[in-house]
Amino acid sequence: MKKITTKKTKTVKAAAASQAAPAAAPSVPAAPVAAPAPVDTPAPAVDPAPSAVVAPVAVIVEPIQPAPVKKPAVPTTRTTIVAKVDVGFGNSLYIRGEGPGLSWDKGLAMDCVADDQWTITISDALSPILFKLLLNDITWCAGVDYSVEPGGSITTEPTF
Repeated sequence: MKKITTKKTKTVKAAAASQAAPAAAPSVPAAPVAAPAPVDTPAPAVDPAPSAVVAPVAVIVEPIQPAPVKKPAVPTTRTTIVAKVDVGFGNSLYIRGEGPGLSWDKGLAMDCVADDQWTITISDALSPILFKLLLNDITWCAGVDYSVEPGGSITTEPTF
């Protein structure tokens, strides 16, 4: 063998030297090597024509509910209460009682429509309205409780 001084050749020589005959190995009969089992490879996917592509569709089904049954309209009753009394400048008249929006514990302010006239309209009463008038929601008027039928009107002249 000729010795070449190039680095590349030396590397080749070194590699060739390392591949020289292997050291003697004990003599053992070689076991037969089985061929690897065939691997099932899936067939390549074939793109269908674009017109044949179908996208999945989600379908939402809601139960059908029957239409709600409308109750017959109850005619609205408007009950008007009027009090004729001059309560003085800076004072107000309140009403307490039993009926829609009324309570015996806290009064509802009445509207002043003139110097000596106060009104309130109560809607949707189904039974007679019992009430009493108060000055500034503190002082009760004298006498018994007033009463008015649903849809009716009453004018009072309370004294304090």
